[in-house]
Amino acid sequence: MKHFVSKLDKFDSNLWYYHIKVPVDIVEFFSDAKDKRFICILNEQMKIHCAFMPTGTGRFFININKEVRKTLKIDVGDEVAVQIEKDESKYGMAVCEEFQEILNQDIEFSEYFHKLTKGKQRNLIYLAGNAKTSNTRINKSIAIAEYIKLVAGNLDFKELNQFFKDFRKL
Repeated sequence: MKHFVSKLDKFDSNLWYYHIKVPVDIVEFFSDAKDKRFICILNEQMKIHCAFMPTGTGRFFININKEVRKTLKIDVGDEVAVQIEKDESKYGMAVCEEFQEILNQDIEFSEYFHKLTKGKQRNLIYLAGNAKTSNTRINKSIAIAEYIKLVAGNLDFKELNQFFKDFRKL
């Protein structure tokens, strides 16, 4: 595990916004890692799954979303204490029970899902797990499975979003 302190910053960009910069020595320490997924503990309060994102100038950062900022009560310029370790989880993030159960039970969905890129897998896991109630997580997980089977694994997130809307009407 490595530790560092960084300040919350914000890009002037339409793609990335709030972030913390990762010191070069931390990036170099983890540079041998095949998968660039990590677990960060922020201000000894909150654990997040993350990745080192490149700036394009040889530096790296970690995205900090609104939920994390709100929970930690941090804003631009505030210092953030970071503990970071290699993420050894299968998908690079936690999987909600509801989604895991669909993966376990639906072999066709599981086969298509595991052919997707790791990033697309994480996106789907996030979509299912981000729902507030178990019932909603179940419905989203089922909708994702049905959509992935319908399109034979050819995932299109715009189509999936529409599929969610149509699926709720059933």
